[in-house]
Amino acid sequence: MKNLFLLMAFVLVLAGAVSGMENHQPDSVQQTFNKDFVLHVKKTTGPIHIDGKLDEPDWVRAEKANNFFRVLPVDTGLADAKSEVVMTYNDQAFYLAFTFFDSSPGKRIMESFRRDFVFGNNDNFLVFFDTFLDQTNGFSFGTSASGAKWDGIMHDGSAVNLNWDCKWESKTVHYDDRWVTEMRIPFRSIRFKSGTDRWYVNFSRLDLKMNEKSSWAPVPRQFPTASLAYTGVLDWEEPLPKSKTMFSLIPYVYGSVAKNYEAGSKTDYQKDVGFDAKIGVTTSMNLDLTYNPDFAQAEVDQQVTNLDRFELLFPEKRQFFLENSDLFAGFGYDVVTPFFSRRIGLDAPVLFGARLSGKLNNNWRLGLMDMQTEKTADLPGRNFAVASVQRKLFARSSAGLIVVNKENIDEPGGAQDFNRVLGLDYNLASSNNAWNGKFFYHHSFDEDEHEGGQYAQGAHLEYKTRNIGISFAQTSVGTDYNAEVGFVRRKGYNFLGPSFSYTWVPNKKIVAHGVFAESENFYDTEFRKIDHEQTVGYNFEFKSRATAQIGWLDFYVHLLEDFDPTHKNDVYLPAGSEYRYGGAWVEYASDNRKNLKWSGSYTKGTFYNGHIDLVEGMLGYRFQPYVNFTLNMSYNSIRLPQPFETTDLWLIGPKMDITFSDKVFLSTFVQYNEQIDNMNVNLRFQWRYAPVSDFFVVYTDNYFTGDWASRNRALVVKLSYWLN
Repeated sequence: MKNLFLLMAFVLVLAGAVSGMENHQPDSVQQTFNKDFVLHVKKTTGPIHIDGKLDEPDWVRAEKANNFFRVLPVDTGLADAKSEVVMTYNDQAFYLAFTFFDSSPGKRIMESFRRDFVFGNNDNFLVFFDTFLDQTNGFSFGTSASGAKWDGIMHDGSAVNLNWDCKWESKTVHYDDRWVTEMRIPFRSIRFKSGTDRWYVNFSRLDLKMNEKSSWAPVPRQFPTASLAYTGVLDWEEPLPKSKTMFSLIPYVYGSVAKNYEAGSKTDYQKDVGFDAKIGVTTSMNLDLTYNPDFAQAEVDQQVTNLDRFELLFPEKRQFFLENSDLFAGFGYDVVTPFFSRRIGLDAPVLFGARLSGKLNNNWRLGLMDMQTEKTADLPGRNFAVASVQRKLFARSSAGLIVVNKENIDEPGGAQDFNRVLGLDYNLASSNNAWNGKFFYHHSFDEDEHEGGQYAQGAHLEYKTRNIGISFAQTSVGTDYNAEVGFVRRKGYNFLGPSFSYTWVPNKKIVAHGVFAESENFYDTEFRKIDHEQTVGYNFEFKSRATAQIGWLDFYVHLLEDFDPTHKNDVYLPAGSEYRYGGAWVEYASDNRKNLKWSGSYTKGTFYNGHIDLVEGMLGYRFQPYVNFTLNMSYNSIRLPQPFETTDLWLIGPKMDITFSDKVFLSTFVQYNEQIDNMNVNLRFQWRYAPVSDFFVVYTDNYFTGDWASRNRALVVKLSYWLN
């Protein structure tokens, strides 16, 4: 709690300092690659009604963004599908309207009404805003042909985190020859610099009937249309108004009932209240507060069969941790990062927390977080604090510093139990996005004495063009490196990993095809090889949007510990033993434009000192836009010599997603997993009765496989409302 109070005091002092920096420090603005693509946006002269009818005078006189360029299947020439986008604004909000004309007959493809739809499964429009002209961070909005909304926060130049939501309006109307959408986005919903008269922007259209992706400002086919390096310029007629202080309060109430049959405990009834709050310290800096948060409504993870020796990584889905998440989670690599927010709150309830993040000016970004968890029967109360700062360098590169601190509170006898990590990262990104890379060095500290290295260090460099992709990665992690709040798959190793690919783009029945090769090599601290994974393959992209791939895998493993490859037997391969194995695989994914779609892969080969057959597949069918059914499955047949038993592992996951409208959703997800002897049922009902305000009912049930005895079940009801 002490750390939280110190952080809050610092926030109050910082607020004035940040405002001063916004007004007085000069900005370094990098010219976008498509600086000659300029859309002039005029201010409104009258009201705009969000009804999908572009009959207001401001739409008639607005400058049009049209003549979209084709990006896929090939980035040559203008798109066949004609598109028009217009914009206007007033002191409270900005407005977009787009018209997408049909160039071929047939139904428009729309998977469902669900917010944050799957991009490749819907005809859709997306817009990408770079509000600080740094070509690294931004905001994305969009709609599918069904009218489903898409909104996300952008980082790392093109990545869009769709778990972020804000308040805005849209309306989609269909005509025989076109579909039209109007949007109203309040300025207070996003971050930008007050008084600016310029943003960077790009508009993207996916027309699945035509099998064509296009953008207003041209983007090379090897990059997503979300690439902020290739945005055009948005020129506001008058400087944007100074944003008023944003304050949002999201109170919620919830109740739950749970029964753990496996432990034989009594039925547990709980009810409680909590809140989240968002405070705009400045137009570019946001303070998030939470008290007694509950994350029961977060989507359940999709399980996988684990045949590896190391922990699996699952993504963060809780909204509190998402805005500017790269300031905290973007350090290091996915497999060795000093901060992984899922370490907080999954083994003990979070009592309260604060999170300050955003821009100090165009060159500097700041992130501060402090979270306090509750004391339980098994764990003491713990405090998690993170501080990071990032400086923009050159065209689109940056350098960042992070400090992560975890401390146990009220340890018996006054003992000190802490874990800290100090890290420095350099992120490379060229102006045309062809070169990307990273260099980092992290060091951990705790109360124990260490003889081995307490460091993690890595470097990565990638070069990508229309035809060629080359990369090289290097990592070293010391034996005693300890990042308790991070994610570190393994310790005490050195890694070298080159890769190469070459793609031909004939644009015929086969749109593109090419070869790829990747080599992953692990060595111990004395540089003796302990693992490798060599991959070579060939892939195909068909004009029908189907894809195929074939390849060969080669593994070498020197076991440092006893290991059961099946995770199901009571015997182990001994530490010190060595294995060389591998096999071939083939995979195919059908045309996802059709209501019925499927994908499958088959791998056959040796596995340690035995053999394996692996089959994975997906079968999906949609009754658009109301019902979407998918069935994912994985089957592993592992045959190791005695004393191991032949092991067959099934993982089957049917999921039914029903979207009654753009406000009412029901999803049912069943996962049968033989490896962990569990079948999980997750049912989630959501009613968005007001903007970003929800009523949830979540039911979960777990059973043993075989006798189908119940392990545990729970029912949660939650109501939240967004006040601002």
